[in-house]
Amino acid sequence: MDFIDAPSPNFEPRKGPPDMIVLHYTGMRTGEEALARLRDPEAKVSSHYMVEEDGRIFRLVPEERRAWHAGRSSWKGETDINGLSIGVEIVNPGHEFGYRPFPEAQIAAVIALVGDIRSRWTVDDGRIVGHADVAPDRKEDPGELFPWKRLAEAGHGLWAEPPPAPGAPLGEGEEGAGVFALQAGFTRLGYDCAPSGTYDPHTAAVVRAFQRHWRPERVDGIADGETRARLIALLRAGG
Repeated sequence: MDFIDAPSPNFEPRKGPPDMIVLHYTGMRTGEEALARLRDPEAKVSSHYMVEEDGRIFRLVPEERRAWHAGRSSWKGETDINGLSIGVEIVNPGHEFGYRPFPEAQIAAVIALVGDIRSRWTVDDGRIVGHADVAPDRKEDPGELFPWKRLAEAGHGLWAEPPPAPGAPLGEGEEGAGVFALQAGFTRLGYDCAPSGTYDPHTAAVVRAFQRHWRPERVDGIADGETRARLIALLRAGG
């Protein structure tokens, strides 16, 4: 692949090989602004790659090093996501500055980049996630407009579209066995969602993150039948 080298000083050694890929959006007004921040030693943030809207791929940190892109985060019980993952920033102004669809050239570049990364490292489909998945209380990116389905159809990541399951929607404030089972399912998939049986604000945040990734048509934090059916199908698919 062709990369534009734009080294960032913001990295440190890894303790072991990466086995995750975390996708982000930059959430800044322009790609130039984002690139400058990712290379600013005062900002103390970075990623391994940044993909511009026109498909150009900037290489900032060597994959063998630990970049600073995930912050406080968790997946499958592991909390050093920076140490375990390769971070890919995708240029998009995000929800704060005018969230918009990702251009074709950019998505094609992201798909190619993910495939290229997986040619060097062992990354399971269930460990290709978004920033919102590993930090649902803090982050929304890359968001509901990112084409996760297309990425999965290209062979990278999990996807499922089963028929909706019967049953009343579950929402914030509810309690009981159904909520406990829902939380257990999210925990098994990878989210930090310890079963308590109470549908609290954190559970709602996890549901929204899940919906942004796997049910983008409706992002409301309510676990309706379709949301629950997709969770079950993803677990059966190897999540």
